[in-house]
This record gives sequence, structure tokens and C-alpha cells, in this order.
Amino acid sequence: MSFRSPAVRVAFVVLLIGWLTAGEKRLKATDPDRSKVPMRLTPFEGEIGKTYKDSVSDWQGPVAAPEGAPNVLLILLDDVGFGQTSTFGGLIPTPNLDELASEGIKYNRFHTTAICGPSRAALLTGRNHHQCGNGFLMEWATGFPNYSTMLPKNTSTIAEVLKHNGYNTWWYGKNHNTPDWETTVAGPFDRWPTGMGFEYFYGFNAGETHQYYPVVFENTVPVEPNKTPDDRYHFMTDMTDRAIARMKLAKSVAPEKPFFMYFAPGAMHAPHHVTASWRDQFKGKFDMGWEKYRDQVFQNQLRMGIVPQGTQLTPRPEWVPEWESLSEEQKNVYCALFENFAGYFAFTDHEIGRLLDAVKELPDAENTMVIYIVGDNGASAEGGPDGTLNEIRNLNGLPTDLDEVAKHLDLLGGPESEPHYPVGWAWAGNTPFQWVKQVASHLGGTRNPMVVSWPAKIQPDERSRDAFLHLVDVVPTILEAANVPMPKQVNGITQLPLAGKSFVDSFDNASYQGRQEQYFEIFTNRSIYADGWKANAQHTIPWRQDLAPGNWDQDRWELYNLESDFSEANDLAAKMPQKLEELQELFNAVAERNSVYPFDDRGAGRLAIPKPSVPGWDQESKTYIYYAGATRIAEPAAPPMKNQSWSLTANIDVNESTAEGVIMGFGGVAAGMVLYLKDGVPVFDYNFFEEHTFIQSDSPVPNGKSVIRVDFDYDGGGAGKGATVRLSVGDQMVDSAVMSATVGGRFGIDTFGIGADTGQPVTKDYQPPFEFVGSIDKVVIEIR
Repeated sequence: MSFRSPAVRVAFVVLLIGWLTAGEKRLKATDPDRSKVPMRLTPFEGEIGKTYKDSVSDWQGPVAAPEGAPNVLLILLDDVGFGQTSTFGGLIPTPNLDELASEGIKYNRFHTTAICGPSRAALLTGRNHHQCGNGFLMEWATGFPNYSTMLPKNTSTIAEVLKHNGYNTWWYGKNHNTPDWETTVAGPFDRWPTGMGFEYFYGFNAGETHQYYPVVFENTVPVEPNKTPDDRYHFMTDMTDRAIARMKLAKSVAPEKPFFMYFAPGAMHAPHHVTASWRDQFKGKFDMGWEKYRDQVFQNQLRMGIVPQGTQLTPRPEWVPEWESLSEEQKNVYCALFENFAGYFAFTDHEIGRLLDAVKELPDAENTMVIYIVGDNGASAEGGPDGTLNEIRNLNGLPTDLDEVAKHLDLLGGPESEPHYPVGWAWAGNTPFQWVKQVASHLGGTRNPMVVSWPAKIQPDERSRDAFLHLVDVVPTILEAANVPMPKQVNGITQLPLAGKSFVDSFDNASYQGRQEQYFEIFTNRSIYADGWKANAQHTIPWRQDLAPGNWDQDRWELYNLESDFSEANDLAAKMPQKLEELQELFNAVAERNSVYPFDDRGAGRLAIPKPSVPGWDQESKTYIYYAGATRIAEPAAPPMKNQSWSLTANIDVNESTAEGVIMGFGGVAAGMVLYLKDGVPVFDYNFFEEHTFIQSDSPVPNGKSVIRVDFDYDGGGAGKGATVRLSVGDQMVDSAVMSATVGGRFGIDTFGIGADTGQPVTKDYQPPFEFVGSIDKVVIEIR
């Protein structure tokens, strides 16, 4: 029978279709069910007989990533304004971000939550920040589920999903999503990065860290830098080196296995630490002042198509002084602080450029998707009206004296400073918008640039995408790109549905519209977006952490049509009261649905609220006993030694009169206290925002066992009041001092420890960690 016969050909086609269909069924039968993770090992497809001789082996293994799944590099900067980078019209050159944008797509209507921890929770989970317990920051946590910062198990991270779908998952840099009372050796560790789906973590558990003396963990183990600031150590370089090394090693060992890297530097959050060589290149570059800065940036944005033609530049608000009204001292200080920030930014761009260059050397570089979010909120005004060399002081609600900053500008950017620029530069950095970081009601707090590159799938396009997007949209986008569904169950727990929607369609569709609805709320600064309309109510002021206005019913609401008003320049509330009322009602409904309530506008006051004890600690106990080696204990997990009286008793043993080292250290450069021996002499130093109170013995402790005691008698009457402190050796009081004020909120970004001062030093009298030479039997702290 000839194959040319129609009957034969039909029969052949039927057979072929049947064979292909059977093959497809076989393929589907072995295709993993990715709706629940973790998944079982791949099916056994061999044969089992009575013995190995009549059996066929077949190795089972973990489920691999879907074919063609890309590497994903997710970069998130900290505290960056819409108008700061050259890529989006700003005056700070970011050539490596420029290059990435030329290879991909820019997004000019991407949104964050207006503050770091909540933004990161939304980014990593794909849910709104209140839904995942991160309504605000862990340092300001309260005992409501939506503000506890305790990420619930039903909002698993993208890393947890990708890890179980054949990805390597790594986190470098900032973690501000672990309650700091859970960041001790006692754990629990399920809300650390390694408990949230990341196989490897190298970074810090706080809103910020000292870049020269970082409080770093590798997975869950504290590590110290292998160099000092004198050896040119900087955490940004350190984390970049480690990220490059692990990425290259992983691709050497398993070139077909995709990775998900979350790269989250401390930059550009304060403290702005950078060497003079980077800072000096900006000398005089911003002498024009902040109004002219905004004018120049706005013209750049119009010319580049970053903002649409017809956009209006919002006017200078009353809380920013006119540049020409400033004194020469003010101008000099303000410019120096912003030049330092610009140098830090240029340095950061350089380091990220090294990482991006390393990506291009990978064997599958073309199939690497880079999502670069330029800030987790708008530019920060937390430096206050004059800027500061000690931003922790500002966060405690205490103003900075301009003359003090001017006198110590020689420390700017170095390890003895914690600098931040003034409010006016934050306003300028958010060109063309109103307001700043923390003010979630306005685009100056919530609109951040984003760049996406994926050579295998994205054709470069100079046109900015103007789809209205939010952090919650990133997780579904990554999942769609990887061809991985969001599982309904993770580790046996049914998951809360994603709040976001994939924007993969925007890669080749410039008219993609994005979200139809999104709410915003931080410190009761709140807003609702719906179908192009946006209603805003500004409530609190970022540089007034001491102020809690209350009276929410008196907040003035504004109304904007973002379709015709890109910058929120034309308030339509008076003209369209019915539309405003409609959006106010919608905000309330959405807030109820997303667990936004109760409103809480307290700033520094929430810092002083007692936080949960370390899990496993008796909350009724007022006695804390520590032994040498108890270091890196986060502030809320340490003894409550602020705003009340206490006594510290240290039992030590030394073999020589020149014994030295830290007995107890708490805090760092910004504020803190430390008990130590120097040349055998006991010294206690209380650092009240760089105003040091020293008390010390006249002579060294004797050889052998000694008991050193510090009694701290608090004046009472509220937070931050004065105290009398006494130092005793044995039964003999050797020195005392009276302080008119003490730290009422937080010491800052360092930790508590016994036997060493890890991280940054409390005092200039030694170099950290200044480990104790001798032995410490125990240190007992009694809260009185």
C-alpha cells in the first residue's frame, strides 16, 4: 500500500496525533504540581523487581525550575527621591543606572509605601504592607497584628516560592522585616531572611547600619568586618564583593540553575558615609540652591520624557525656606551635607555597576531579568531643617544645632559622623512632586523610579512606561516571568491572595495601564488612587517625631486627577466635593479590607513603648544575667536601661593591672553607654548624642577578682529626663556625675553586648571591638 494513498496518509496522521497526545499526557503526568510547596521529589520512573537484576533504577530529585526560567536580580535602593538620579533627570550622575536603562525600560509611575520596612514587606510578599503585619517599622511596633512587624505565615515571600521551584535564593544588605526582639541568638529564626525562603543572607537587621562599623550577620551568625575604616572598609563594597563571588560560584557549579538575588544596600539611607575623594567631586555643584536645583531637574525631566509635557512644577511649600533668605553659614552647611550625599550616591552607583558588570559575564546573562527599584520611598527629610551629623538624635525628637554641625564638618562622611542633609534638599530631590518620605499621602513620598532589563525578552525602549504600578505588582511579575504559579499553600498553610498584578505585558506594550486602585497610609498620612483620581490627606511631619497631632477628623483632604496632572499640582477638592467624598468612602472601605486601622500618629512616643521580650524570657523578671560573649543583642531585646533606674554589677578577674576591654557596651557613635577598663582603670561613659559624661576610678583594679558596680538613679517625670550615675569598685564609690538629660527613645543602630563593643564604638577612647582581657564571670543588671 502506497503512502501516497489518502487513506494511508489519514491513518498516519491519526496515529501521529495519538502518539503526540499520549506523549503530552505522559509529560503532564510527570509535570510537578506547583500549587503547593514544598513539592515531593520527582516521580520514580524505574522498575522495582525482586532483586536489582530484574529492576531498573531511576534517580529522584528536587523539582527543577521551569524551562527557560530567568535569573532574577532585584535591586532596591533606600531613601531616593524621584529627581535625584541622572537617569530620571536628577543632577547626581548615575552612569551605571543610565546604562541599565538604555538596555531596558524606565517606569515613571511606580509606587512605594513611603517608608522602608513596609515597602520591603510589600515588595517581597506581593501583599499590602498592613496585610503582612508591617504597617510601620519594627522600632515603632505596637501590639496590633497589622503593626507588630511579625510577618504572618500566610503571606510567604517570593523567595519561599522560588526556592521550592528550583531557584537559588540570596539576600544581601538591609533586612528591616524581622522584629528586633527576635534578632538574638535565641531566635526564633523563621522571620529572619533564612526563615523566609532565602538560602543565604549577608546583611544587617535594622533600618540602617553604620557603613564603616556595620552590625552584620551571615545567615544567623554575627560576623565582624575583616578590615577597619583605616583599611578603607565600607559595607557597600563588602556586600557587593560577596554577592558577585556567590553568584559566580553558583553558576560555575550549576550553570543551568537560576537564581533570585535580592540586593538591598543601606544606601541611600542615612548615615551617608563616604570618603572625601567621592564627596569632593561635587564641591560647589549645588551652590545654586534647592529652588534652582528643582528648576533644572524639571527641565531635564520634560526634555527626557520622564514627565509628560504639560506637567507643572509644584511650588515651594512654607516649610522649606527660600534659598536666598539663608545665611552664608546655612548655605555652606547645607551644601556640604548634600555634596556628601551625592558622593555617597555616586559611590553606590559605582558598586552596583560592578555587580551589573558581573551579571553580564554569566553564561546565561541574556536570560537575567534585572528589576532595579530606585528607592523604597521618596527622599528623606529626617535630617530636619538644618541637617545633622547625628541623625539618631533627630529620630529621638531632639533638634540639631546648626553651629554644632558647622563646627564639626571635618568629620562629615567619616566613621565618627552619622550625617543627613536638611529638609530642603529632600523636597528638591522629589522634583516635581510635593512632600517627602513618610508622607504617604503625596507622590513625593511614594513615587519612585524603576528600571527593568531582560535582554532575552525586553527590547530597549527610550519611552518611559507610565503604567500606574506598585511594589505589590513585582512578585506576580517575577512569577509570570519564571512560569511559576503563586502556590495556594506554602508549608501547609493556605496563602492570602496576592494584592498585585503582573506587569509583564508592559515589556512590549507601551500603553499598558497598570493598577486601577491602590491605597497608601503611613503615620496616618493617607491616600487613595482609583481610575486616575487620587485623594490625599497629609497628617504628620517627618522631622517632628515628637509631634502627634491627633484630630484626624480635621485633616484637609485634597483631590487630583493624575491623568492630566502628573505632579499633583492642581487640587480639585473645592471644585469636586462629591468626587472627593466618593474617594474618602473608598479609602475607608479599602482600609478596613487591608487592616489599616487603628490610626496611630505617634512618632518618637512609639519608640519608647515597651516591646515584647525575647521569646523565652520571663517578662515579670527585673534581673538580667549575662556572660562574656553575649553580644549583638538588639536594643528592644536588651535590658530596658532607659527612662528608669538600674544597677549593673560585673564580676571580673584580671591578671595584670593594665588589663583592658569592654565589660558592657550598649549603642554606638550616635548615643549609648559603655563600662570598660583602660590601662586597668574602670571607666563609665554615657554618650548623650555625642555629649559624653565620663566617670572613672583614680586607680586600676587590683589583680584577681573584683566587683565593679554602676548605679543609675533616674530622675523620673517622663522620657529622656536626667539621672545621677555612680561608679563603685568593691564597696567603695570611686566617682559620680549628674546628667541633665538622658536618651529617652533609642540609642540608634548598634547593639548591646558583654565582653566586647561590636559594631561602632560608643567612645573614641578605644577601637572596637576592644575585647575584654581577663575573664568576666557574669554581669547582672537589676532594673529598679
